[in-house]
Amino acid sequence: MIIVLTPNCKEEHIDHISEHLHKLDLKIHKSRGEDHMILGVIGDISRVDIDKIKGFDGVANIIRISESYKQCSRSFHPSDSIIHVGNVPFGRKEIAIIAGPCSVENEKMIKKLSRELTRSGAHALRGGAFKPRSSPYAFQGLEKEGLKYLKEASQQTGVPCVSEVMAISDIDLFCEYVDAIQVGARNMQNFSLLKALGTTQKPIILKRGISATVEEWLNAAEYIVNGGNPNVILCERGIRTFESSTRFTLDLSSVPVIKKLSHLPVIVDPSHAMGKRDLVLSMARAAVAAGADGIMVEVHDDPNNALSDGPQSLYPKQFRQLMKELQVISQVIGRGLLRL
Repeated sequence: MIIVLTPNCKEEHIDHISEHLHKLDLKIHKSRGEDHMILGVIGDISRVDIDKIKGFDGVANIIRISESYKQCSRSFHPSDSIIHVGNVPFGRKEIAIIAGPCSVENEKMIKKLSRELTRSGAHALRGGAFKPRSSPYAFQGLEKEGLKYLKEASQQTGVPCVSEVMAISDIDLFCEYVDAIQVGARNMQNFSLLKALGTTQKPIILKRGISATVEEWLNAAEYIVNGGNPNVILCERGIRTFESSTRFTLDLSSVPVIKKLSHLPVIVDPSHAMGKRDLVLSMARAAVAAGADGIMVEVHDDPNNALSDGPQSLYPKQFRQLMKELQVISQVIGRGLLRL
């Protein structure tokens, strides 16, 4: 439920409304739009006497939110949210780029590659340490050691880092080593994990599940936000369809759809959707044109010998060229790449 306040609403009026609603065990979220201020009401509103609230001083209107993802909805929070991963903002006019290997394979590799990526303009580093693989015999990651190497690379280059968590028991470890925690597509509806991440204040990059609708994706984000952590960045990474020419079908229409429905920033991962590096380049360019707030792309200095996802990983030279192209495309649509 949204309570729209009058332009001249006084602070004591807001306090009176809030006190009344708190007695009904409801949570209040204040949000200021361009023309007015609203109070978002969270909880069981069946006991609320709507007519009584309408009679309070300072109340202009009351609107029921039809979406199940209350706090993530644009209705609840009209202005765009800006989520910071370290010193890198997502959701502003400028576009941020996250780049790195699928897996942290060893200390020398991640540190050398991180230096190359940041020289090319990458704003944040990515690297898997706990790897969810389809086969139990595939490389599973270096785990804590991988996180340690990633953090050291992040500190040496001066940019934040991102890695994927798989278990509730590892959350504290991730909070120690990374600037943002990624939830992979396989765990998008792992509600116990989402609830646990809601108790932290660490930024969460929530990837869309391979068969999830946009509404299901936003409801997954709602679990995190409702737990007390508003720092969620959505990541489109392709969905499973009948098409087999690419690994998944990259649903770029989700970007403007999300922008209409939610205030949360949305980025795109073309690497996992395409599965082939030549296609990754095209879809990264298209994602920026579609209005994405950022791109997450995989890069490896020796893709042919990568321990995971080599065929979809760009060469550093390709990444440098991509950054130049994204700068041009982003300027055409009135944005530009982030400058730190």
